[in-house]
Amino acid sequence: MNNICTICARGGSKGVPNKNIKLLNGIPLITYTIQQAIQSKLFSKVVISTDSQKIANVALAAGAECWFLRPKYLSLDKASKLDAIRHAVSKAESKFNTSYDFVFDLDATSPLRKVSDIKKAFKCFVESKASNLITATPARKNPYFNMIEYSGTEIKLVKSIKGSSSPQSRQVAPLVYDMNASIYIWKRDSLFNDPSLINKYTVLHEMPEDRSIDIDTMIDWHLVELLMKLKLKK
Repeated sequence: MNNICTICARGGSKGVPNKNIKLLNGIPLITYTIQQAIQSKLFSKVVISTDSQKIANVALAAGAECWFLRPKYLSLDKASKLDAIRHAVSKAESKFNTSYDFVFDLDATSPLRKVSDIKKAFKCFVESKASNLITATPARKNPYFNMIEYSGTEIKLVKSIKGSSSPQSRQVAPLVYDMNASIYIWKRDSLFNDPSLINKYTVLHEMPEDRSIDIDTMIDWHLVELLMKLKLKK
């Protein structure tokens, strides 16, 4: 199979400044994901989509492909990541004169995933015959039990079960998941033809909570740093 992995990494992060190349236990954050992609041996190419030459230089040193900078319209806060992925795949297909079978996107801010997670997700995807795959972990908060809306005058649960009273414990509430932004997989044509991430042909692959932290804030950063150090001690 001719598979491509994209890794999208903008410069100018607000929650954690320069997080994609910030050293996490001595290694640039993005390098963890690049190494996982390469070690999986699933990909013909591992391609970085970035608007930062500094990120590009770090990615090249880690063994990824990065010969273009993402255009400004795909680098704004409101820009669609799906559009950035499509742009990167199109650039790669043009440069390498090929058409890919499957497209993976691995988020640079999810360094706790394992190579085995990538392989298991792909196995799940192929066996399911779905159009695309997302990864998620069971949510710690549940909209049927302990997530509320507050309008300023009224407090109510985010979701209710039609014709039934509210669950009295989280364990009996409907199971919900947090998307962990770790692994995405598409059939190539599905990526380009479907405008949305989730549709009736999307399959979910579950990952454990301790490998599902998506770094967005310094609290996330310190938690991931601590978990990595604890695992090294085992």
